[in-house]
Amino acid sequence: MKPKYSKSQYDITPLPRDQVQRLARKLDPDAYRITQKADTEAAFCGTLLDNKKEGTYCCVVCGLPLFSSEHKFHSGTGWPSFYQPVDPEHIARHVDHGHGMIRTEINCARCGSHLGHVFDDGPPPTGERHCLNSASLKFYEKGAALPPESQPVKTEVAYFAGGCFWGIEHYFQEGPGVVDAVSGYMQGHTDHATYKQVCTDKTGHAETVKVVYDPARITYRRLLEAFFTMHDPTERDRQGPDVGTQYRSGIWYTTDEQEREAEAFIKGLAAEQRFDGRPIVTQVEAAKTFWPAEDYHQDYITKTGRTCHVKDPW
Repeated sequence: MKPKYSKSQYDITPLPRDQVQRLARKLDPDAYRITQKADTEAAFCGTLLDNKKEGTYCCVVCGLPLFSSEHKFHSGTGWPSFYQPVDPEHIARHVDHGHGMIRTEINCARCGSHLGHVFDDGPPPTGERHCLNSASLKFYEKGAALPPESQPVKTEVAYFAGGCFWGIEHYFQEGPGVVDAVSGYMQGHTDHATYKQVCTDKTGHAETVKVVYDPARITYRRLLEAFFTMHDPTERDRQGPDVGTQYRSGIWYTTDEQEREAEAFIKGLAAEQRFDGRPIVTQVEAAKTFWPAEDYHQDYITKTGRTCHVKDPW
């Protein structure tokens, strides 16, 4: 299964059922019954109902952060209530037809454990009331150390330029272990560069993709392999039908290790005669400031359904 990450950079890849069962066996009987059997604790009895401390409420089974004290409110219903989760992607919603009612059940997106229900009678700005079972949650007070399973992924960043950033961004996003890919502009001499400025071919920028990745899932070398599959590194200041220095091939490194690895990889490609003897013109430079491209450029292929000459490397 391809790893899945939330916008807040947590690993939310669904856990295998046997792993969930192993974790759930550590729970007390009430927590097990509620999280694994979709039961509900009695009103006004939950240990977290009147908790007014600042902190984070995590899934009691897998540790994924779900709610924050910042969004907690007194609903008078007898269960801890929140008007929004810490990240919408951390919560899964399902229609619940039980007890002769139609309700929206909420579950942990990572382990599937039952949390409670969400209703449309909450306060602004969402108008929602996430009604939780205390037994489904584990509270960590602000300032307390969170366990590894409750922390975001420790990511690294790489930058690649290979012609039009639409296709490069799209296919990097498909990579297993890639948390995010963002289109933008780099290596130029104009601050806050815009697409219109870059298209004049006078700012020195290259259309670049910022790749945020999980080094525990994918290596920098694998990203290099994908990059040199996606585009033709022997074309100077162009890529296919797109002509200009903004379409040049480049790797903008952030560490000495990235520089060494990129240079060695290119040297290896040249020795293999990978491109029929044509010289590789990919530039390898220290990364300068990354300026994100306009919103309409982000996820362009997904939004429009357009195809691109970039090759799928995965």
